[in-house]
Amino acid sequence: MARFEPAALPELLPVFYRRLFPHGAYGRWLGYGGVVKNYFQLREFSFTLRDDVYLRFQSFGSPQELERELQRINPYKIDIGAVYSHRPNQHNTVHPGAFQPQEKELVFDIDMTDYDDVRTCCSSAEICSKCWTLMTIAVRVIDRALVEDLGVRHRLWVYSGRRGVHCWVCDDAVRKWSPALRAAAVEYLTVVKGGAETVKKVNLSEFIHPFIRRSVSVVEKYFEAYALVGQDILGSPERWEKVLALVPEDIRELLQSDFPKKRDSVQRWELLKGRMERTRRVTGSTKSTPCYADWEIMLQYCFPRLDINVSKGVGHLLKSPFSVHPKTGRISVPLDLQRLDQFDPFAVPTISSLCHELDTAGDDGEQEDGGEMEPKRRARDYKKTSLAPYVRVFEQFVEEMERARRGERLRRSDLQGDF
Repeated sequence: MARFEPAALPELLPVFYRRLFPHGAYGRWLGYGGVVKNYFQLREFSFTLRDDVYLRFQSFGSPQELERELQRINPYKIDIGAVYSHRPNQHNTVHPGAFQPQEKELVFDIDMTDYDDVRTCCSSAEICSKCWTLMTIAVRVIDRALVEDLGVRHRLWVYSGRRGVHCWVCDDAVRKWSPALRAAAVEYLTVVKGGAETVKKVNLSEFIHPFIRRSVSVVEKYFEAYALVGQDILGSPERWEKVLALVPEDIRELLQSDFPKKRDSVQRWELLKGRMERTRRVTGSTKSTPCYADWEIMLQYCFPRLDINVSKGVGHLLKSPFSVHPKTGRISVPLDLQRLDQFDPFAVPTISSLCHELDTAGDDGEQEDGGEMEPKRRARDYKKTSLAPYVRVFEQFVEEMERARRGERLRRSDLQGDF
């Protein structure tokens, strides 16, 4: 893979926006089939240019106009905002109280830095294959709950380009949710609570909600390989004391004396888990309050950590899919949930590698006289590169939304025909 150098961005970005960015599917996504007149025109975009020049409240009459602007200014970053009551680029001409966000996708932003208190391999912006499992677990837990518990259908999961993942929930009804509804959804999906000073961040009640049980089932599939082997959370007295601080005192003392006798984290966890399961069997027969400390530990170390402010604000902006991360050069690519466990953030194409692939494939899309490429030929250039499978995931997501929209229109017309 061609090495990415941030200094090369100014010369690489024009190629990216002209030959690689999936303008067609992108416009179809945010246009939502013209569900509302002028819907696309009311959408806010923001651009970060070279030297951190920031442009907010940008809007465009059509996807084609947006495409031309991207190719003109070649932004370092694209953020997508809400659909407003008036065109965002005319917000200064509207009475401040009248210019209001009307709707937006429900979005989630999961960042690896929020797990720094429970990962031992990396910290801050660093990630590795060991801790990336946390993002896999997050997608599995949240996506299952969105579909099965909240009843949503159209979810686009996207790698951020560096150390996290984003989710865009695009159902028509969800886009109209109020901040209060969005906050309620995030609250439902939040289990880990408390800041850096809080030792025990997960506290389960006597009656376990089905959402917790199902989430524990997801976490359990990854827990041994990730936490016990990869992170080795019970590998030394210093590490296991951190875990035992989450266990009731009477059980903690027993485990403190028995842990040194065990060979590794896996054996120590089996001991802790066995003690907790025995305790639950006893409390079940005596009608005392059961203890789920083993579940609380799994959830504290592995459960998704959401930023409520990103999700609840209708006017909040989030980085667009297919943005280029200016520090890593990686593309913010959609995730294929069918192959989520195989996703490798370090294998995601960078803008440098893509441009190199185009060069290797040859410039057969260019006219010999050096003029502009034909639009249809240009639109297929990404297919010559390793960006192609990610664009296909995106196109399939858009196509599924379009099929659902056509189905709903047919259903409504059939209902009208019955009267």
